[in-house]
Amino acid sequence: MMKAKELRELSPAELDRKLTDLKKDLFNLRMQHATNQLENPIRIADVRRDIARVKTILREEILKEAVNK
Repeated sequence: MMKAKELRELSPAELDRKLTDLKKDLFNLRMQHATNQLENPIRIADVRRDIARVKTILREEILKEAVNK
């Protein structure tokens, strides 16, 4: 699980990469869950929350740039 403070220290490009990786992880977790190979189903919720955190931080960056213009 990632902290928002840690995510705010990343650049937008790194956040995009992190978002892509998290989406791939979520896909793999869903596939494992569908085939009954997933040991910890709570991990799906954790990854979804991490995705939401990254998207929120990216949105904050976009709004901050819009205000500064």
